[in-house]
Amino acid sequence: MNPVALVQAWWAKQHITLAKEPPGSRQGLCSPPDQGRDLEPLTMLVVGDSMAVGCGVKDQSQGFVPDIAACLAARLGRPVSWSTQGRLGATIRRVRYRFLPALQDHPDLLVLCAGSNDIMANRTDEQWRDDLAASIELAKNKGRHVLVLSSGQLYRDPALGRALRAEVERRIARQTQTSQQVCQEASVPFVDATRDDVGTDRPDFWGTDHFHPGVEGYRRMAACVVDHIPQDLINQLSVSARS
Repeated sequence: MNPVALVQAWWAKQHITLAKEPPGSRQGLCSPPDQGRDLEPLTMLVVGDSMAVGCGVKDQSQGFVPDIAACLAARLGRPVSWSTQGRLGATIRRVRYRFLPALQDHPDLLVLCAGSNDIMANRTDEQWRDDLAASIELAKNKGRHVLVLSSGQLYRDPALGRALRAEVERRIARQTQTSQQVCQEASVPFVDATRDDVGTDRPDFWGTDHFHPGVEGYRRMAACVVDHIPQDLINQLSVSARS
C-alpha cells in the first residue's frame, strides 16, 4: 500500500464511526406482488458481515437481506422466508469457523456474504481462497443450494480518501477474480456486483454512518444481486420451493 493510502487508512480508522447492527427481528417473510402468495415459501439464510445484518439502517426490516428476499420472491413468484446470521466486522474466516458450524437450520438457499472486511484487514489472496473454498464446502452440507456474493462497492465510499479507494478497488478486483475461480471449481454460482451502477454517487445511497448503504442503497443493491442470479439456480429454487 502506498504511503498516502496508509495515512488515509489510519485517518479512516480513527474518525469513521461505524453504524451498529440495527435492532429488529433477523427473520421475516416476503411475498410476491401478484400471484403465488399462498405457495410454500422458499427458505433463505444469509450468513456474513455487516451487510448481512443491515448496518447503516434503523431496523433489520430495512436491510439488505429482506430486500433480496423481496426481489427474489418477485422473480420466483412465491414467498421467501428469510433469516440472517452475521456480525459487524466479520471476515470469511469467522463465517468458516463460527457461523457455519453453528447453523441448525437447513435452508433451501444459503448465501455467503463477506469480503470487505477481509480486504480492510489486509488478509492475503491465499487466505481468502482457502477460507472461501472451505466455507463453500461447509455450506453445501448446511443448505440445499449455495450462492456466493461478491464484496460491496467499498472503493466508491466517499468516506475514504482517494488513494485508499484506489487501493481498495485493486484489492476487490483481485478478490473477485479469486472468488470466481473458487466458485467455478466448487460448482456454485457467484454474483459479482462490484461494478454495477447502483447509485453510489447519489446522496440517498449511503446510510446513517455514511459508510454502509442506507435504505435506498440496500434496495438497489438487492435488485442488482437478484438480477444477476443465474436462471439455472432460479429454476432449481422454484423446484425446491414446491417440494
